[in-house]
Amino acid sequence: MARVLPRSHSRAAAVQALYQALVNNQALEKASLDFVTAENSDKMDTKYFNGLVEGVSKELEALDSELAYAVDRDLSEIDPVESSILRLAIFEFIHRPEVPYRVVLNEAVELAKAFGGEKGHKYVNGVLDKMGSKLRWPEYKASKLRRKKS
Repeated sequence: MARVLPRSHSRAAAVQALYQALVNNQALEKASLDFVTAENSDKMDTKYFNGLVEGVSKELEALDSELAYAVDRDLSEIDPVESSILRLAIFEFIHRPEVPYRVVLNEAVELAKAFGGEKGHKYVNGVLDKMGSKLRWPEYKASKLRRKKS
């Protein structure tokens, strides 16, 4: 069985905090503070988690503006779990260039499989594939070329 890395736990916790804030119409900071418990803090990279939650909170309008490029409907019509995952991934695409494009995409798809609807991971994959071509063009292109060669 594969070991889940601290950043993966951080992303999962961040999605849950973002989702909680969205569905409860709460301030994101309060939701994240409520979510982080002793049970979770030993599994995740708390600094990375805080950076994700604070970053998405501060950049929400800009992230939603970026997402409008790739989604087929208004963000309010997208499942809250999927919109939370998409916002998080777009934040990482833009503000965490040290995290490879494929890692962001794969982590988001896995989160959608774990927390989203039955086919939510396919929607997340499609949106992020389109966003990757816009926000991470060199990595996106290289990834597509590698896949064609295999």
